[in-house]
Amino acid sequence: MCVQLKQVIIAYKARDARSKQWAELCAKQLESRECQVLMGPSGPKDNPYPVFLASAAQPIDLALVLGGDGTVLTGARHLAPAGIPILGVNVGGHLGFLTESVEEFQDTEKVWDRLFEDRYAIQRRMMLQAAVYEGHGSNLEPVSEHYLALNEFCVKPASADRMITSILEMEIDGEVVDQYVGDGLIISTPTGSTGYTVSANGPIMHDGMEAITITPICAMSLSSRPLVLPPGSVVSIWPLGDYDLSTKLWTDGVLGTSIWPGHRVDVRMADCRAKFIILRENNSYYQTLREKLLWAGTRIHYSNNHRN
Repeated sequence: MCVQLKQVIIAYKARDARSKQWAELCAKQLESRECQVLMGPSGPKDNPYPVFLASAAQPIDLALVLGGDGTVLTGARHLAPAGIPILGVNVGGHLGFLTESVEEFQDTEKVWDRLFEDRYAIQRRMMLQAAVYEGHGSNLEPVSEHYLALNEFCVKPASADRMITSILEMEIDGEVVDQYVGDGLIISTPTGSTGYTVSANGPIMHDGMEAITITPICAMSLSSRPLVLPPGSVVSIWPLGDYDLSTKLWTDGVLGTSIWPGHRVDVRMADCRAKFIILRENNSYYQTLREKLLWAGTRIHYSNNHRN
């Protein structure tokens, strides 16, 4: 696939001066190559994507997203349904699992040359979709919008004045599996397995896989263990208990909606995938794990003589 680069959108991390400077530089360079550029900030109070998608005069060839993983996750949720490839660059972010390092991006003119000359890879990552329904699984008319997540959905109880224990009943493909008593459930993609899921002692899954992970958060039963499911599974979750308290559905760490006893959340693999442009020539998932999670492989250097 060759990127035409006739229409590009640039989203930069809101209220981050360095990210905005990079965005302005890139916009200037792309416009000098006769490329139409739409640019704007992305953050908790800034969502440029509906305007980008509505005002683009022609198909959008590329989204350059400058920021950390959170900025890229927001971009993926809005751009994946339109099939727009994302080039994420870690400017002002922290871990940077989903982004190219800013070092790879220093010579921006060379980056545009590589894109024009088709010298890059595209990685497709599975996403999840969710919606809220009333009552039994036979009711297929949602009472909420449909939500997308690249990392995970999280179902957690909510109260302003006390720490609540949730009771969540879970079905998989219409069969009751368990009732979870604790702080909630995380339903994750392989991409999200190195996010909230790994903090809750869930499994790390290779991001080239397609699978769904269910991870209980601080469950009160030691028998409540993480589950890894085939990608075609449908996970249904019912909040049980106190009708005066809401439970929240979070999507990639952003509040989706409130759910109440009598509601259910259905989570399944999304119809669309997030598309990422990869510039690194030796792109290695295990190198990413070593570097981002500070595993021993980054600290121990030896000659491998034992293999000879």
